[in-house]
Amino acid sequence: MFARTAARFALRPCVASPVKARAFNTASRATASLSSRRMATMVTAGVITASALSYAYLQKPVSADSKPIAGVEGTFSERTFIAIKPDGVQRGLVGKIINRFEERGYKLVGLKALVPSKELAEKHYEDLKERPFFGGLVNYMTSGTPVIAMVWEGKDVIKQGRAMIGATNPLQAAPGTIRGQYAISTGRNIIHGSDSYASAEKEIGLWFGAAGELTEWTPANVEWVQSDN
Repeated sequence: MFARTAARFALRPCVASPVKARAFNTASRATASLSSRRMATMVTAGVITASALSYAYLQKPVSADSKPIAGVEGTFSERTFIAIKPDGVQRGLVGKIINRFEERGYKLVGLKALVPSKELAEKHYEDLKERPFFGGLVNYMTSGTPVIAMVWEGKDVIKQGRAMIGATNPLQAAPGTIRGQYAISTGRNIIHGSDSYASAEKEIGLWFGAAGELTEWTPANVEWVQSDN
């Protein structure tokens, strides 16, 4: 009986090798897991760094989101600053003015209603600070009635926006322009528009300089408005 028992134990397969194999596989998996964690850490660090750089870029007052703050001059991405002044707001002309730019085919990418600070108004009109009416102009713009500040985008929008607005003196503005239709006094001429690409850069930066204040979007009818064939 002892001999048979000894023979059975002798014939049993050795279990040491599978145990070693499992231990080896576990070690391999641990090493691979550590490598994966290290790789994930490196990738995460890279993403954080890229995000930080992107955030820093967006904080520059002369850029907005994915393009220069005034777009690219002469292209469909060109942008201009348009402001409906307190008299235009008091007279209920906001919707009519917005409608004109929309019907022309331009895209609204920034809009806010605010009572500008004295500092903002003075900075906006700093090229007129030596004129005798400067103080009255600043007081009028900061009187408490909001200004409707807007950024419109589209081809040649700076020049065309000025043409749509009309001459500074409404009595000299062409019939059909905004001032030609709605205003009779230079001091209450309803609306402001950038007169050059440099002005658009400055004015959009002043009124919409923070990151995320301008919206990039595509109108559903873009193919029927923007095409040079």
